[in-house]
Amino acid sequence: MTLVQAATRAAFPFTALVGQPLLQRALLLVAIDPRIGGVLVSGPRGTAKSTAARALAALLPDAPFVTLPLAASLEQLVGTLNVEAVLAQGQLHLAPGLVARAHNGVLYVDEVNLLPDALVDALLDVAASGTNTVERDGISQQHAARFALVGTMNPEEGELRPQLLDRFGLSVAMGNPLDPQQRLDILRARLAFDEDPQALTALHAAQLAPLAATVVAARAALPSLAWPDAVLRHAAALALAAGVDGMRADLVMLRAARALAALEGRNAVTPQDVDAVAELALAHRRTLEPSANDRTSDKPNGRANNNNSDNNAGAHKDPPPASTPIPQGDWGALPPNPTPTTRVLSTGAWPAKKA
Repeated sequence: MTLVQAATRAAFPFTALVGQPLLQRALLLVAIDPRIGGVLVSGPRGTAKSTAARALAALLPDAPFVTLPLAASLEQLVGTLNVEAVLAQGQLHLAPGLVARAHNGVLYVDEVNLLPDALVDALLDVAASGTNTVERDGISQQHAARFALVGTMNPEEGELRPQLLDRFGLSVAMGNPLDPQQRLDILRARLAFDEDPQALTALHAAQLAPLAATVVAARAALPSLAWPDAVLRHAAALALAAGVDGMRADLVMLRAARALAALEGRNAVTPQDVDAVAELALAHRRTLEPSANDRTSDKPNGRANNNNSDNNAGAHKDPPPASTPIPQGDWGALPPNPTPTTRVLSTGAWPAKKA
């Protein structure tokens, strides 16, 4: 008889992640305040998206790590009620779903862009509210479901609908590491972990323990931090400049700024905190194109002019002069030419049957 040995999967140390400070910040902010609404991590395959999510769960004390499969049903996600037990015994029995299992932990969704829209919508509702409502046949029950939501996707495999994209609190776009030294550091860390996970974790224990304690302290400090009017005005101004729809971006920026202030051990939220998290909250919601000055500037948030890209460098074309009339309508179309038709007397069909 062959015995099956249970396998254990060690998590990569959070502080051993190389070259991803923005991703680490976003994950920590969502872990401190899950009401931010989760973080969406997009990027090509093999850029340690799932590794970072598992590392976050391992950092938090007694935090479960729950993975949502693409083939999961809505009942598996949010749970269901046993109505038969209510009718027979008069007692309400709840079969908890994945959101209940992820309470006070991390819920990870790989390839979230391939998940059915109904599941994504329900998942984001629970992540933002921290409460899950299970309803069946007119009977409902609520339970707490506070977790750090981490969704990953590869844009090459399809985009997420804008309505669902806006529901994610923060977003981080990852790219392939292009610096040779950074790639070397990543390889060394990964090979060391594959050879001896415990040794690499022990090597980073001096950094992991204080960081975990900082996250716990930041969670406790959140209610004592308020937003001054200057912070509110600054967040509103940034959201207006980005042309976002609704108020979700403003609220996300404020919650993320407060989480950052708590993470850094400060007792007040400042406009600088809003600036530090603004791009995380606005990058996937921005609808207004930057001005011409922004496109030609060297600011990090400015977008490059398409005419100055490497593919068409030096091929910039000036717009047509104002005196040149711009054609309107399909002036080059010609009227259809009439084509004569010939009456067909016989098609060679079978002769009609005699009466």
